[in-house]
Amino acid sequence: MNDNPVFERIQSEINDSPVTLFMKGTPMFPQCGFSSAVVQALTMMGVKFKGVDVLADIDIREGVKQYSQWPTIPQLYVKGEFVGGCDIIREMYETGELEKLFDENGIEHQPVQQ
Repeated sequence: MNDNPVFERIQSEINDSPVTLFMKGTPMFPQCGFSSAVVQALTMMGVKFKGVDVLADIDIREGVKQYSQWPTIPQLYVKGEFVGGCDIIREMYETGELEKLFDENGIEHQPVQQ
């Protein structure tokens, strides 16, 4: 990567949990509709995840966009790999791809009721 200390903090957050969501607000109180939609999908699947509130830290908020080379928040990471933002997660949830991703990575979840 590079020597950016913000990237080291972001990597530490990602390494800290198998499922990490960089979001606006917290899992209990999302502060935007897109973050809320991803939280809802993960919650409906019973997935334990770590929420990182980018509104609490401008360096993380701007740094995560550079880190992932993805311009928007929320951003979901599973086992250290960037998965995507709200639209991608919503589509993966609806098609069953998100459930498959969690299965492949050994992430506990409840079956999706379609």
